[in-house]
Amino acid sequence: MTDTAAATDTAASDGDRAELTDGYHLVVDALKLNDVETIYGVVGIPITDLARLAQAEGIRYVGFRHESNAGHAAAIAGYLTKKPGIALTVSAPGFLNGLVALANATTNCFPMVQISGSSERHLVDLKQGDYEEMDQLAAAQPFVKAAYRISRVEDIGRGIARALRTAISGRPGGVYLDIPAAVLGSIMPADEGAKTLSRLVDPAPRQLPAPEAVDRAIELLASAERPLVVLGKGAAYAQADEKIKQFIESTGIPYAPMSMAKGLLPDGHPQSAAAARSLALKRADVVVLMGARLNWLLNHGERGWNPDAQFIQIDIEPKEMDSNQPIAAPLVGDIESVLDALAERTKPGQISAPQAWKDELATKTADNAAKMAKRLEADPHPMQFMGALKAVRDVLRERPEVYLVNEGANALDIARNVIDMQVPRHRLDSGTWGVMGIGMGYAIAAAVESGQPVVAVEGDSAFGFSGMDLETICRYNLPVVTVIMNNGGVYKGDEAPGGGSSDPAPTALMSAARHDQMIEAFGGKGYRATTPAEVTAALTEALAAGVPALIDCVIDPSAGTESGHIAHLNPKGLGNFGGKK
Repeated sequence: MTDTAAATDTAASDGDRAELTDGYHLVVDALKLNDVETIYGVVGIPITDLARLAQAEGIRYVGFRHESNAGHAAAIAGYLTKKPGIALTVSAPGFLNGLVALANATTNCFPMVQISGSSERHLVDLKQGDYEEMDQLAAAQPFVKAAYRISRVEDIGRGIARALRTAISGRPGGVYLDIPAAVLGSIMPADEGAKTLSRLVDPAPRQLPAPEAVDRAIELLASAERPLVVLGKGAAYAQADEKIKQFIESTGIPYAPMSMAKGLLPDGHPQSAAAARSLALKRADVVVLMGARLNWLLNHGERGWNPDAQFIQIDIEPKEMDSNQPIAAPLVGDIESVLDALAERTKPGQISAPQAWKDELATKTADNAAKMAKRLEADPHPMQFMGALKAVRDVLRERPEVYLVNEGANALDIARNVIDMQVPRHRLDSGTWGVMGIGMGYAIAAAVESGQPVVAVEGDSAFGFSGMDLETICRYNLPVVTVIMNNGGVYKGDEAPGGGSSDPAPTALMSAARHDQMIEAFGGKGYRATTPAEVTAALTEALAAGVPALIDCVIDPSAGTESGHIAHLNPKGLGNFGGKK
């Protein structure tokens, strides 16, 4: 063949390929068309080339060391952006690893889509023993908002659009999207493939409450003697910050924020009843649940509540009403639309909080704040949780832009009480399920999505669930500072083994662990702190540097309590089983 003929043949071949597309390209094209900018995942058969292509086409791919952590990152990205976070996993075991995070996203109402490759359908359905064989669609369905499978290459655009809309519309949640390997590799004409793609129109439409429902709520609030607003993370997710602030300040009603709603109004706001929460729940006669649910975190509206309290609930999901207590005034709709309707239909001065009620809560708040200040002033040695977390609090007060990720038992409970928040959606924690292992995934996504520094305050046990993704933080050079409350144990580290066993106690971890050296192995900066002053110095320096860092805070092994603030959930048996209490 002559050079001219060879060149002509090559050009014709390239032209033929230019007129074709495949499943990989259609998935990426569909995601780009719907403004997906980031994918979190772990590569392997059959989705490695999907990640490569997404990166080549301008979608940022963040590769993790474990699918669960990638899934947690996608979930919190959805919470922060109000767009579905995307997690990408391999089949079977990788899919199952990601499913933990997907179920957690559904429980917490975070919009997320997990896309997983899967084995060939004809082999799976006849159980012929294919590579990583599993009916992933059936496995996912009980744990997610919805699960879909794409069985034909020409359905990729429809499947992506359906998954994204389902995740973000109504009450957000986790969606599983199954794409078999054969579909990813299928080829079709490019022009026909382009026609199968679509861009979502109004994927999360406003849902307005009925006027009579709004009037019912207004009348109930107007008659209240001790009204209270409970702000949940749904209120933070709504991003209706100014309207929430206007409602609370214009009515004068005290409010109690759930942990991830902290910062919607600054924690030092005069109407905050956070420091008097027990009294507020015990005495309130009309309670507005704004993006909050009467689940275990609020004792199902029973233990510690005024038994005669009447509830007004703002929720986009009608089925949530009456789930634990009768709801006297259900307001079904998105929070922004409900607040607009309340503002429009409330007469000037119709709703207000009596001064005696505000004074009662303010007195209790001041009393509890004084007690907390006294506890924080103590500086015992070895270092306690309070001292280390006060040091973190004082540094973060000067850096309100920093995102705080928080998990553990005592590390979570005490930090929630000590570290105040000034801006919304900057506190990210274990949430509704109370799941451990969210730390590094949440921290990575917060840094990626916001571009701001992140401080992850971790119990040493909780850190172990996701600690290997320190390498991911270092690989992407993210401004994440991990602060480990190292007391050498689950809950605390001084429990003795039972029955004369030579093994460590069930709650014991390695007391001499050097987490600071762990991050140094990946090129980050490690610090070891044994006093609050050393915590302050290390955190100040690490945040100023803006590079991956870890502070190993050496805490008294006897510090901490069993199960933190939720010890009452432990079943009561015969009592002591031989360990040190």
